Amino acid sequence: MGVLASAAVSAADGLQEPWKNFTEDLQHVGERMQARLPERLRDDPQVQLEAGTLILQAMAREVLEVLGADESHPVFLPSLGAVMNIFQPNADTVYLNANVDDHGTYRLRGQSGSVRIIKMAQFRALTDEVAFEEGPSSFQALSYNDFNDLSIDDQGRFDVLLSRKRPQGYSGDWWELQPGTGFLMIRQMSSDWANERDWRVAIERMDIGVQRDRPGAEELEARLSRLSRRIGDVALSLVTHVEDMRKAGYLNRLRIMHTPGSLEGQFYYEGAYEINASEALVVEARVPEDCVYWSAILTNDIYQTIDWMNNQSSLNDAQAHVDTDGVVRFVLSLDDPGVHNWLDPAGHASGAFQGRWTGCSSTLIPGVTKVALADLDDFLPADTVRVTPAERETAIRERRMHFQMRPLW
Repeated sequence: MGVLASAAVSAADGLQEPWKNFTEDLQHVGERMQARLPERLRDDPQVQLEAGTLILQAMAREVLEVLGADESHPVFLPSLGAVMNIFQPNADTVYLNANVDDHGTYRLRGQSGSVRIIKMAQFRALTDEVAFEEGPSSFQALSYNDFNDLSIDDQGRFDVLLSRKRPQGYSGDWWELQPGTGFLMIRQMSSDWANERDWRVAIERMDIGVQRDRPGAEELEARLSRLSRRIGDVALSLVTHVEDMRKAGYLNRLRIMHTPGSLEGQFYYEGAYEINASEALVVEARVPEDCVYWSAILTNDIYQTIDWMNNQSSLNDAQAHVDTDGVVRFVLSLDDPGVHNWLDPAGHASGAFQGRWTGCSSTLIPGVTKVALADLDDFLPADTVRVTPAERETAIRERRMHFQMRPLW
């Protein structure tokens, strides 16, 4: 009886100790976030609670990885998006991650779609020593693979092998797995959410058995032990980004954006914005003659993309209207000015404006003009497309439906 009791206590300690360490470490994440928030925002109770939500979103992402990521039995898991709103996701992009072993052999197959851009980046493995607090500079893309380069059969199916070396005698589609790769990220970018179809992709490892053994106790404990640190590092990584732009003089001005994890062939520009209820920002640029994709999005002060499913906080080449002079003009204001190209900050009087030119013949930095809201009609061209409140509501409801129809999970 004594032996059984002792074993029961030991088993209980086996759960309690790592769980206790996890919950204790997690308590410090809020303290780290409070200390890292820009001084301008630190005492704002609204921002404090939004920062708390950001921590929860980082937790959702990292918990999902702990539960589902397995380099021996991989699956593409949601990485960023409307719910896991970290690292400032693009409203038009579905992000999926799968962990891999850079010595493994993997097979990717599935059904092709019609989105204009679907690329897979091979990223360097992240380690416990990586410090996200300095920004996601550790996201080093080692190479990119374009699904549109694959052979597609008459039923729309594809099949590609991913490995260090092409197997001898193998004549099918093959991608080289780069040394140091720790995870794969698929980006699918859609402009026309209603009509473009996303690809469906499955992955499996071929150089080991297909069945998965019960994970060992050491592995399970290791996953839990690193979770709280990763949650904090991910949540804190970009909370000063908007403030840094303000301090650098890019308030209601735009600059070229450089980021290590950016999509191949994509040019980014961005800047901080600030307006009051009587003002509007007009952001305008001549649309390149040739362009695969372009868009503009808004973020809040801690660099989360403003809710784009329930608000028109983003517009792309299929959604925005280009004026007859070849210029696209976005209007950023707190209240709806009845302009088709309104970007809705959803009550955020300050934040960031970001744009993308992808595969374009030119890459301009748009101009930004602050105008009184009362003078907006005089500033915009006469042929500016207008919308009524009823038309806006219909457009947002359609937007919401079509976004949900994409394979987000």
